[in-house]
Amino acid sequence: MKFFIVCPGGLEAVLAQELEEIVARPEIKAFGRSSVDPAPSSLTGGMGVEGPLALAMAMNLHSRIASRVLLKMTDGPYKSEDDLYHQVKAIGWEDWFSSNQTLRVDITAQRSPLKSLNFATLRIKDAIVDRLREQTGGRPNIDTVNPDVRIQVHLTQQHATIYLDTSGEPLFKRGWREERGEAPLKENLAAGILRLTNWQAAMPLYDPMCGSGTFLIEAAQIAFHIPAGALRARILGSSDQNIAVSWKLSVMQSGFGFLRLKPFLSSLEKKNWQTLCDAAKTEMHRHQKDTIAISGSDINEKMIAMCKANWQRAQLPGLPVVRQLDAIAIRPNIDSSEGQKGVMVFNPPYGERLAMKGGDSDRTHVFGDSKAAYMQKRRTSREPLVKEPIDPKFAMLLDQFSKQLKDHFAGWEIFVLTADMGLPGHLRMKESKRTPLFNGPLECRLFKFEIRGRSDAQKS
Repeated sequence: MKFFIVCPGGLEAVLAQELEEIVARPEIKAFGRSSVDPAPSSLTGGMGVEGPLALAMAMNLHSRIASRVLLKMTDGPYKSEDDLYHQVKAIGWEDWFSSNQTLRVDITAQRSPLKSLNFATLRIKDAIVDRLREQTGGRPNIDTVNPDVRIQVHLTQQHATIYLDTSGEPLFKRGWREERGEAPLKENLAAGILRLTNWQAAMPLYDPMCGSGTFLIEAAQIAFHIPAGALRARILGSSDQNIAVSWKLSVMQSGFGFLRLKPFLSSLEKKNWQTLCDAAKTEMHRHQKDTIAISGSDINEKMIAMCKANWQRAQLPGLPVVRQLDAIAIRPNIDSSEGQKGVMVFNPPYGERLAMKGGDSDRTHVFGDSKAAYMQKRRTSREPLVKEPIDPKFAMLLDQFSKQLKDHFAGWEIFVLTADMGLPGHLRMKESKRTPLFNGPLECRLFKFEIRGRSDAQKS
């Protein structure tokens, strides 16, 4: 079986590393031979993998970086919508799902000559419906909100590839997030960034603008060896009913897409799925009492409350080590005198006007000028990153934050995800590395800063 694993743009290399680790797991190697394509040298938004059918279940359960696991059904040349119709109708869809199940079709295209992708989508739906009517006597209904089965079609200028989606809801929907902050970060992008930092579970990790806790929760799940799909697979055990009912129903009730596809419902694949879940439970149990040094802070008390609630919904032990604190007052969460250094990672809420609560009075920090034209639109992936104008008050905040880093975080590595290329200048720091990433359609950079002690800086 051939699969295409979708991921956020810029994470292809770390996705390849993760997939190599997944296929090397003993319980997965026992299913048969698997191979991961070489990491692409450009931003492709995903990569190929080949292996047995059970590999789809393993990647859905374990991949923290993947957005979707797509099973390739067929591919070939096309010139018109009729070509797509005949290509899709030739596939034995009746072997994968029934006419009683609901269906959704999505198309992505690069330089396609077709005048209307909506019409192409309609023809593809017609092909599937006609095939099932001829083979089974029934026809599936279309459901664009919560379908049983999802078909993905990718068109290039002359070539069409048809995929069956084994994930269902996107995999970044882990099942624990009920609330989002005003500057949400997708879970799989956060996981990919953590891998880019080379952070390890035994190392201190700190997020000074933690918001609803995405970085912290992803890191904690990594440290405790909890699979990304653990909640959707329902392998975390029983939980408080009030917490359970608050989870996204579309994720928790439907689980993964492969659970509604006929080949995965065979006795063999059900046994393989149970093997994967049992192995994951055993690994989690072995690490459930591990100690972690993961913490965060945020000036907004509502964000701290969201972080704690999300932590509990993720069924992580205890409560997160987070507190309400202005970023200009942060300190390391470890004793630096012992020589232990850590990793700081955060996604500053640029372009957002956030109401901050401090002490007994409310005050507002303005992140950028909300009336400026550059704040009124999202930059598309094709537009170049530029240095944005900055509000003087925010510039002062960044200057104070930079001084705090230099005074108290010597030896730490700082990683910042932002769409503002002027950030290093605002912080008055020179980045040691910048990595292009895409947060949805928004082109960003992950800046890396290495904080040296005052004495080191004076010597250089």
